[in-house]
Amino acid sequence: MLGQDLVDAGLGQVEMLIEYQLPLTSKRVDVVLAGSHPTTGDDSYVVIELKQWSQAESYEGSDRLVLVEHARGPRLHPGVQVGDYCEYLTDFLGILTNQRNPVRGAAYLHNAVDRDVNDLFARRPTEQSRIFTKQRRGQFLDYLRTHLAPAPGAAAADRFLTSAVRPSKHLLTYAASELKERAHFTLLDEQRLAYELVLHAVERARAADRKSVVVVSGGPGSGKSVIALSVLGELARQQRSVMHATGSRSFTQTLRRYAGKGSTRLKNLFGYFNSFMSAERNGFDVLICDEAHRIRETSVNRFTPKAKRDKARPQIDELIAAARVPVFLLDEHQVVKPGELGSVDVISAYAKQLKLDVEVVSLHDQFRCGGSEAYEQWVLDLLGLDGGEPSVWVGDGRFDLRLAGSPAELETFLAVKQAAGETARMSAGYCWSWSDPRPDDSLVADVRIGDWARPWNVKSDRSVGDAPGSAFWATAPEGFGQVGCVYTAQGFEYEWSGVIIGPDLVARNGRLVTRREESKDPAFRSRKSVTDEEADRLIRNTYKVLMTRGMRGTIVYSTDAETRAWLAGLVAVRQPVEVVYGQPVAGMIE
Repeated sequence: MLGQDLVDAGLGQVEMLIEYQLPLTSKRVDVVLAGSHPTTGDDSYVVIELKQWSQAESYEGSDRLVLVEHARGPRLHPGVQVGDYCEYLTDFLGILTNQRNPVRGAAYLHNAVDRDVNDLFARRPTEQSRIFTKQRRGQFLDYLRTHLAPAPGAAAADRFLTSAVRPSKHLLTYAASELKERAHFTLLDEQRLAYELVLHAVERARAADRKSVVVVSGGPGSGKSVIALSVLGELARQQRSVMHATGSRSFTQTLRRYAGKGSTRLKNLFGYFNSFMSAERNGFDVLICDEAHRIRETSVNRFTPKAKRDKARPQIDELIAAARVPVFLLDEHQVVKPGELGSVDVISAYAKQLKLDVEVVSLHDQFRCGGSEAYEQWVLDLLGLDGGEPSVWVGDGRFDLRLAGSPAELETFLAVKQAAGETARMSAGYCWSWSDPRPDDSLVADVRIGDWARPWNVKSDRSVGDAPGSAFWATAPEGFGQVGCVYTAQGFEYEWSGVIIGPDLVARNGRLVTRREESKDPAFRSRKSVTDEEADRLIRNTYKVLMTRGMRGTIVYSTDAETRAWLAGLVAVRQPVEVVYGQPVAGMIE
C-alpha cells in the first residue's frame, strides 16, 4: 500500500527500508524512506509507522496513551512512537549527527477516518510526529513530496544502512547533565580506584591508539553498579562515545526507569549484551558491561534471524569488539543460569588471546549486608563455594541474621519492617511451578508450603492487578507479597531479605547437598546440556545471591525439617523477641 502511495506521489524511485531494525535494539520501524531532499539535494529520510487501526481514543485524557478498538490495555500514541524513533536515529546514527532535522516522521492510519481517531489530533504534531488517515491521503502524498525528491534513493539508503552507530554529542551532553543531577554517588577506596582506572584506560587507549580491557570484580554490594553509572556520567561529560549494557532484563529496565527517569533519550544508553551482534568494531570508546557474570556463550536466541545465526560469534567477542575499552563488572558467585560464563579468568584469557592489555581490579569492601564481610564469607562457607567449611554465626554487630520456623513467620516479620517504611522482600529457590496469570488478572499462589501459599513475582514486564511487572518487583512497594526468584532478585538490594530454601538444597550428614530433581527451573531439565556438577554449582550460587540481597538483615526458612535443625545449630545469636498482634515473631534463635 505504501509503495503505491509513493508511485502516486511521483516518488517511485525512493528506497523503502522495510522492517528496519533500530541499531543496538530489537525494535523495528515499519518503513524508513530514503532519498534526496527536493530543495537542498541532501540525503533525506522519512520514518513511517503504519497503523491498521480504524478507531482510537485518548486513554483517561492522556495525550501520550490511547485505547485502540479490540486491543487490550492502552497503547502509545502513534505520534509519540514515531517521534521517539526519529529521535533515536538522530542520537545514534553518525550520518545524521551534523544535519539539522535530518529525519522526519509520520504515522499513517490507512484504515481510519478522522472522526474515529479524532483524539489523536489533540496532540500538537511536529515534523517528527505527523498523523495522517486515509481521509488525509492527499495531504500525506504532499507531505512525502515536501521531503523527498522524485530521484533515485539507493545511494542515500546505502549511507543510512552503513552509518557508524554511536551516541551523538548532543545525547552525551544531555546524559551528562541528567546523570549529574540524579546521581549522588560517593566512591571509596577500591571503588574510586576502579573508577579512575577505567578513565585512565580510556585516555591511554585514545592516546596510544590501542585497545585495552578492564575487569572489575567484587561481591554483592561492593559498588560495581555505582562505579558503572559514575563512569557513564563522566565519560558522557567528556563527550566519549559510551553505552551501558547488562544481561538482565530486570536490571536494565530498572536502570532505564530510575537512572533514565522521564527521558527516552537517556534510557537509550542502557542496552543488553545481545544488542551488539552487528555493532561496528571499536564503534564506541567505552562499553560498560555491568553484571558481566551473565555473559552467555552466544547472543543468538529464538528471535535471531537466520542470517545472523549463521554468522554468530561468542558473545564475549562481540562485547570486546564493540569498544576501544570494554569494561566488565562482575561477581563470579552470581552465575546462576546455564550458559552464563562471565568470570575474571574467562574474560582475561579471551582478551589476552587477542593480545589486548587487561587491567583487573578487585573490590574487597562490602557495602551491602550492613558492610559485613564476615556475613558474606559465612554464606560462602555455608554453601561450600569458597573452599571453606560451614561455621557458627555469632554476629558481628553489623548484620542481622535470623531463622524462621515457618514461612508465615518469615512473612510476618518482613511485613512489620515493610509497614515501618523499610524495604523488604521474600525470595525462594526455583522449586515450585510458575503459572501464568488467571483470566481475571490475578496471580496463582504457586509457592505452597503447608497451608501457606503465595504467588511468584509476575512473569512479564506488564503489571498484573496490583503486582508490578517482573523488572520492578524488587523496587516497587507492591512487590511485597509475591515471592521473587533469583532472576528478578539478582542485581538488586532491599533492607530486609526473606529467603525460602526449597527442597533443592538440604542438609545431610552435616553439610548442604543439592537435589536438582527438586528444581522446577526449565534450564535444568536436560542432563546433556547441564551436568549434575554444573547444576550443583548453579543451585548453590542461586542461594548465595538470594542470601546477600539484604542491606540490614536476612531471615531464612527451609522447607526441610533436618535442614532447619542443622541451620539452628549454626546461628548462635539470640535475637530480641518482636511482638506482632500479641504473638512473638522470629525471636527464637540461639
